[in-house]
Order: sequence, then C-alpha cells, then structure tokens
Amino acid sequence: MAKILWIDDEIEMLKPHIIFLEAKGYKLDTINNGSEGIDMIRNNHYDLVFLDENMPGLTGIEVLTEINKISSVLPVIMITKSEEESIMNDAIGSNIADYLIKPVNPNQILLAIKKRINAERIISEKNTMDYQMEFRNIGMELSNRLDFQEWIDIYKKLVDWELKLEKSEDSGILEIFQAQKDEANSVFAKYVERNYIDWLNGREEGPIQSQSVIKEYVLPKISSDKSTFLFVIDNLRYDQWKSIYPAISQFFRVDDDSIYYSILPTTTQYARNTLFAGLMPTEIIKKYPQYWVHEHEEGTKNQFEAELLDLQLKRYGLDHIKTSYNKIVTLDQGKKLVDKMHSLMDNELNVIVYNFVDMLSHARTEMEVIKELASDEKAYRSLTTSWFHNSPLFEMMKIIAENKGQIIITTDHGSVRVKRPVKVVGDKNTNTNLRYKFARNLDYKAKEVFEVRNPDDIFLPKHNVSTTYIFSKEADFFVYPNNYNYYHKFYRDTFQHGGISLEEVLIPIITLNSK
Repeated sequence: MAKILWIDDEIEMLKPHIIFLEAKGYKLDTINNGSEGIDMIRNNHYDLVFLDENMPGLTGIEVLTEINKISSVLPVIMITKSEEESIMNDAIGSNIADYLIKPVNPNQILLAIKKRINAERIISEKNTMDYQMEFRNIGMELSNRLDFQEWIDIYKKLVDWELKLEKSEDSGILEIFQAQKDEANSVFAKYVERNYIDWLNGREEGPIQSQSVIKEYVLPKISSDKSTFLFVIDNLRYDQWKSIYPAISQFFRVDDDSIYYSILPTTTQYARNTLFAGLMPTEIIKKYPQYWVHEHEEGTKNQFEAELLDLQLKRYGLDHIKTSYNKIVTLDQGKKLVDKMHSLMDNELNVIVYNFVDMLSHARTEMEVIKELASDEKAYRSLTTSWFHNSPLFEMMKIIAENKGQIIITTDHGSVRVKRPVKVVGDKNTNTNLRYKFARNLDYKAKEVFEVRNPDDIFLPKHNVSTTYIFSKEADFFVYPNNYNYYHKFYRDTFQHGGISLEEVLIPIITLNSK
C-alpha cells in the first residue's frame, strides 16, 4: 500500500480528496505547514509527497529544497494556484515529479499518483495483456511465406515487444516471448537458406545487402549543403540502436529507420569489407587483391577500408567530394577525434568506424566480470546504453547536431546469444569462428547447418578445390568433439556472430537530421 504525505495550509478543505484516495487504497498523512512536513519526512517513509507551492512560512519551493536534501529520489508533486512561468520553472528546476494547477479534482490527483507510483506496474500489465493478444497474430504471420520486407517488419515488431516486456516481472510471459522469438529465428534461417544463393546471383529479387548499402543508402544523402557523417558501429544490433535512441532523440529526428541484410559470413572481415567496397569478397579479391587479407594470412583483416571506400566513390563519379575516414578502437582515439570534429564539418562525407560494441561482445566471452554485467539480452543492451551515454561517440553526435549536420548510423553485422552446441570435425586448417566454418574436410550433420559446397555460389574465396562453407543457424554454435563439455559450458550464452539469425543478419541503417 502506497503511503502519501500531503502538505497544504488549506488541508481541511481537501478532505473530500483525501477520503476519495483512501477509498482507493492509499494511506495518507496530512499537515498544514512546511516545517512540520519536513520533520514528518525525516521520521517516516513516504512513497510520494503532494506539496502546496504557496504557503505561509516556508514556501513550497523552500520545502522542496529541504526534501531533496533528505531524499533526492522521493517524488514530489507541486500544487499551486499560480500559472506564472517563473514559478513553474523554479519547481521543475528543483526536480519535481509533476506540477498541478488548482483547483484540482480527485481524478487528476489519482492520475498523478498512478503516473508516479503505479506507472511501471500498470504499463507492465498492459504490455503483457497486449502481447498476449498479439502473440497469435505474430504466430500466424510466421506460418506464411514471408518475403524479405515482411521479415524486416516481423523483426522490428519482435524487438519492440522485447523492449516493452523487458521490465515485466512475469516470468511466464517472458518465456512465451522467448519461445516465439526462437521460432521466428528457426523459420528465418530456413528462409535465408532457401533464398540466399538466388539473391546473390540475381535469380530472385532480394533485399538490399552489404554490397549495396553505400550506393543505396549513403550516396543519395550526400549534399554540398550539409556535412554527412556515416557512423559504422561494429556489431550494433537493432535492439541496441533502439536502446540508445532516446539519448540521441534530444538532438536529432529520425528521417529513415531502415534495415538491410548482411552477407554471410556475418563477420567483420567479410561483411564490412563488402560494405566499404560495394563488392562481394571474391570481386574484391579479383579487382583489388592488394586490399584483401585472407584468414590464414597475418595482419588485420580490415586495414584497407578507407582505400576500398575511395574506390567505390570513384566508380560512382564521386571521387571529387571532400571526405574523411577515422577508425576508433580506443578511448583516447575517440577523445582526440572529438577535438577535431569542427574541422570535419566542411567535408561532404565523414566516415567514422567505432569498434566498442564488438569489443564488448568479445570481452563478454573472455572476461568473467563482463559476463556478469551483461548476463542476458536486457543487461547487454543496458551495458551498451551506459557506454554510449558516457562515450566520445555521443559527444561527437552532439557537435554534429550543433552544426546542423546529418548522421547515418549503421553496422556490418549483429550478434546472437548462442545456446545449443553443434558438433563439427575439421582438419588443422579449419577456421576458429564458432558460427561458420570452412575447410577441405569437414564432418557435420547437413541438416544442422547451412551448407555451401561451391563457394563461388556465394562469392566467397575458395581456398582449395574442395572448400566447403557451413553456417550455424538460430542460436547454435560449433564445438569440436575434443573437450566438448568444456567448450559447451564456456561458450554457451555468449554473443557470437558469423551465422544466420535475425539478430546477425538484419542490420539497422538509420538517417538522423539535427533538430
């Protein structure tokens, strides 16, 4: 039962309101002056305070100041006869929870209480009820033969529900949602498996994929009137974008909230090189072999992104525009770029690659403390959001907003929380990624993977005449039979990428313009 203190010098006139609220189940204490009200707050626990702004003795603002000293988290609702803007500003600036103008009616008071005390429970209950109604509709959609745009719509819908339901304390509804999300991933993996080769070879109309992103989403938005910043935040999933958006929304409006499809493997080496080059991996190797580093070779696999981007711009006749490219992998690099941001505003296109989220994903696999901080999807989003709020990246965006610039936010691939081990046996030359493998001799159950025996079909390098690629699906991950139990336990519930899932393949690409 919520306990409320009401401080008002005309408290006797408010008896009908108090009786009404007590009938609704709230417990109220009342007092007619600020000094005694402060003493009552010191000696009792309250969930909410109603405070009259205009009282003899201590004014409402003075009482509010003392309340904040006692408890900065105790919500206070100011009630006043005055509509003067200066008084409202003083109250809001002093961290009030709400502001009501007299005369107030009982339902106004009740709504204010519910907004502060019962809001989360009411929202959670309504979201649970609404999802129960939507559950059947989503299930029916999943039973249809969805096209690539309908899969984008389904994924956006699932992310929206996941964010709405994450505050729920109803474990049952969370389990139901997770089961539906798992079902969606299963059906989506089959869909990609059936259509992926046809998309790449033009035998069937397909979605915009990594190789077309710059051409379709970025180049049309470049203008001499404003500076465009392309932020490629490695491994940023759509749900993580939605989590950081509230902070960004203070400074930018969303002009385009789109999703494209990553190529396979959904890893930085393949997907990001393809994004910057505007070419599939084997096309890069044929045209610009000096800018491709094979997996078995020493060296960073993405060290030529700037060169590949310049070549793509040249192919489209845009090599004359002023551009910049920066890659941020450390906090110090981020801070130094913040100091340089104003000098970039004269460029028509600025590309900034930011690697934090990908490092977070890998750190979660390797470091126990990060595993604890990002123990599940909700915590993983929360950690990303906390980082963003305090990052040089956010500072860069604020500077762009001040200078009326345009931002495009995207990534190269997402990640999925893996759960089920799938046994695979390979020779010593087999790559180490948990979500895809290639080798000359691989032993696996074909029904458990997406198998491509001819790498040319998906524009991936053929390392020998019998190279086969396999991709894990849904929440699976590859484990060798040797030390199977150890690696199963070590990698289960970590965030991995390289295979086929909604979270890895469906990539946010967001256009923001300053307000």
